[in-house]
Amino acid sequence: MSFYWVKTNSFIKMVFSKYCWDIPNNEKKIYLTFDDGPTPEITDWVLSELKKFDAKATFFCIGKNIKANLALFEKLITEGHSIGNHTMNHVNGWKSNNDDYIENIKNCAAVLEEEKTCNLIFRPPYGKIKKAQSRILRKLGYKIIMWDVLSADFDQSITPEKCLENVTKNVKSGSVIVFHDSIKASPNLKFALPKTLHFLKENGYTFDIIH
Repeated sequence: MSFYWVKTNSFIKMVFSKYCWDIPNNEKKIYLTFDDGPTPEITDWVLSELKKFDAKATFFCIGKNIKANLALFEKLITEGHSIGNHTMNHVNGWKSNNDDYIENIKNCAAVLEEEKTCNLIFRPPYGKIKKAQSRILRKLGYKIIMWDVLSADFDQSITPEKCLENVTKNVKSGSVIVFHDSIKASPNLKFALPKTLHFLKENGYTFDIIH
């Protein structure tokens, strides 16, 4: 498994200060985010869990998954969640030609616009984006949304209990938290998400969206 930070290092936030890592506030607001959907059954299940806690979230969607699951995507919008761009094909910016990468993002944006959704927020798949790519996107008006807390639900080498702990031990007011509404992440997600929602509610946190 490649290296990753569960809690983003404050030095990294400072060095890459043009990216959004958290949204500080004094109201105990946190920002749940879900990457890689919409995915049949998984995203539906996530929506059901969020509804139980009256929680709103931000979904960074892959363009090809939107096209394949339009009804499910529209459900995200009608239930009041925020939508972000996660490229058309889950592209790794570090491994991509800059023009191709931006074109892939624009292709996803075109799908979002067809569905009357045009939030200019973007999360790079794997958190990997080159400086030049970032500069172009920001000139186009995008906010690049990273994270403060990574659940690591995608990591099949960790236990569901560890996935839960990753969030509950590191969350603070203003945290942007990452889960994945994907098949790969679902074993960890299905254990950790309901317990995370319960923990956050019990500890006085409220849920807000990014836009």
